[in-house]
Amino acid sequence: MKKAASPIGTSLGAARRKRAGESAEYRREMERLEPYEKLARAVLQLRVRQQLTQEQLAGRIGTTASAISRLESGQHMPSMETLRKLAHAYGGHLLVGFEVPGEAAKDRELVAI
Repeated sequence: MKKAASPIGTSLGAARRKRAGESAEYRREMERLEPYEKLARAVLQLRVRQQLTQEQLAGRIGTTASAISRLESGQHMPSMETLRKLAHAYGGHLLVGFEVPGEAAKDRELVAI
């Protein structure tokens, strides 16, 4: 299936790939933001699955809808406290662990916060 073009003729993905191909600085910034964007997608998907608006989620954790919007933009890393509050807002826990090269996945330890 062909991706839809934006009103100016290029999809966002195509525009990003083109710019990354032209600029090492842009590639580095994309790489730096990648984990934050992955986290943002996870936060957004969870909120949508729970059928909450940004305003409702913000109310649960004591922040503003604009703060939730910034978090879901993937442009910055939230604090551990914010992530903990998010997990608790859904009745869960934040799981934190380390992945170390050379260690088996079975040896990972996760901590519930």
